[in-house]
Amino acid sequence: MDDSVPDKQESRVSNKGGLAQKLDAAGWGLFFIWVGAALLMDLSWGVGLLGVAVITLGGQAARTYFGLGSQIFWVVVGLLFLVGGVWELYRVEISLVPVLLIIAGAALLLSIFTGQRTSSQ
Repeated sequence: MDDSVPDKQESRVSNKGGLAQKLDAAGWGLFFIWVGAALLMDLSWGVGLLGVAVITLGGQAARTYFGLGSQIFWVVVGLLFLVGGVWELYRVEISLVPVLLIIAGAALLLSIFTGQRTSSQ
């Protein structure tokens, strides 16, 4: 029996865990640098939010590239930052929060018809 196979698999898993931690640390580092730079340069909210969106979505793209799988929560957060940044840059006169609440409610209602259940039976 070859005992080296499980060791290689365990090594890959621990390497992925270490890589995930490094990507997370890099993402947070970039986030703090960007926020600090945006504040120092007195950038608009729209530009600031777009920068955070790029960092968040870029981190998820890196996770996917390295075979770690993206985290749907952070993809959604990144997309919300993107929408918020564009919303601010174009100075849309409708408040974003009510629009997001309507979309969230519609998504919940649509989930009824897609067959996805939220509770166990």
